[in-house]
Amino acid sequence: MIIFPNAKINLGLHITEKRPDGYHNLETIFYPIPLCDALEVLHVPVEKGPTGDHSSALHFHLDGLNIEGDPEKNLVCKAYYLLAKDFDLPALNVHLLKNIPTGAGLGGGSADATFMLKAINTLANLELSDEALESYALKLGADCPIFVRNKPVYAEGIGEIFTPIEFSLEGYQLLLVKPDVFVSTKDAFAQIKPFKRDINILDVIQQPIETWRHCLVNDFEGSVFSKFPKLGEVKDFLYEQGALYAAMSGSGATVFGIFSPDADIPTVNMPNAFVSLLKL
Repeated sequence: MIIFPNAKINLGLHITEKRPDGYHNLETIFYPIPLCDALEVLHVPVEKGPTGDHSSALHFHLDGLNIEGDPEKNLVCKAYYLLAKDFDLPALNVHLLKNIPTGAGLGGGSADATFMLKAINTLANLELSDEALESYALKLGADCPIFVRNKPVYAEGIGEIFTPIEFSLEGYQLLLVKPDVFVSTKDAFAQIKPFKRDINILDVIQQPIETWRHCLVNDFEGSVFSKFPKLGEVKDFLYEQGALYAAMSGSGATVFGIFSPDADIPTVNMPNAFVSLLKL
């Protein structure tokens, strides 16, 4: 089985309050985009180890963009081990080709993990419902569950309470730019000052995209742009080049611009930056 975990962008991101458990409540729209990794999942005749030990039952291979750290701690592996606690899973040979940059605010790792859950559900005939898959996905990360149904949603709570929305950017062009900087999500949250806005994201997106600039806000931009001015410069550049709307996705470090279907897309000359142009 070969599947293609896709990225997401955030349209608006309000951090509304800090919770007693240390997490933050937020509101945002998660919008899936066609920037994809490739995940190959195959049955292999591998003997499992002692009862409860599934380490010999999973062979994981990683190619493409570099990911620091132990590959065995990748969220794809964690997805397998999570389900292996509750089910007798087959031995698998898994090959992940990374195209979505990490630390980018695009949800690439979360997508990989959730697509792995869905692949196992199919290959092992677990017959888990979408609701059950979302429950497992939440254990892997707050934004993992959005990739189960993989449709635009309005999200609340820590990002796990979804309301499906009828909304589409089909036909528009999306330019993604991630400079060679790393934004720590933990540090980004530490600098944020939660507050509830009077304006609702769902109301904003019903207006023409050209009007979003002054009312569809990512609350992380203030502190993150102060620390990494280059990100603010990218946003300004996108507007100067005719973007209808530009913003940072998640806690960074990707800045995106939405352009009209017939717009001439600018060339981004930025050493070591990740740049991708997508047709939505």
